[in-house]
Amino acid sequence: MSKGDFGYIRSRRKSAVLRTAVLAGFSVGIFLAGYLYYGTNKNLFSFIAVIGAIPTGLSAVNMILYLRAKPFPEELYAKIEQHRAGLLIRYELVMTSYERTYQIGAACVQSKNVCLFTADEKADTAACEQHIREQLKIGGYEDLTVKVFGASELPAFTARLDQLEKLRNAENIDPYAVEAAWQPGTTQTPAGILLSISL
Repeated sequence: MSKGDFGYIRSRRKSAVLRTAVLAGFSVGIFLAGYLYYGTNKNLFSFIAVIGAIPTGLSAVNMILYLRAKPFPEELYAKIEQHRAGLLIRYELVMTSYERTYQIGAACVQSKNVCLFTADEKADTAACEQHIREQLKIGGYEDLTVKVFGASELPAFTARLDQLEKLRNAENIDPYAVEAAWQPGTTQTPAGILLSISL
């Protein structure tokens, strides 16, 4: 499952837990094998186990990040999908700044509009908008309108999606083709930047 797909967080949680368990089991198994064979922890197997603990630790940190991330509710996903039409909508984007973590349930970029929705009732939407503006500016986009709709604003978000679909039709833009045409080494698309700055 790719980043931006609905169900991404649940999928990544499972793989992170499995990967961490396998790596931890490998390190512990190597250590115990050496200890049982030599009767001491002063052997090459212990050294290999310690080296193996490095990727285990990295995997554990990754696992914790995904366990803390909140999957987007399926009922909200179903309601938003009714308004997707030809728009490119990315789901379950978790963005972090120095101060906060932002749980973006759905994100759509069309023309010069960046429209996002969060199901997090405690989200600071103004701070999230500012964070995204700063990231887009770093990516070379200063003239985009960024709007984050809060948990109680789903009807307003879906109404905005309907407006963006009309705009997309009028401009005859295929957002999927735009993303597919992007080449590494060139200026990243706004939708691509949103993926890049997400967990």
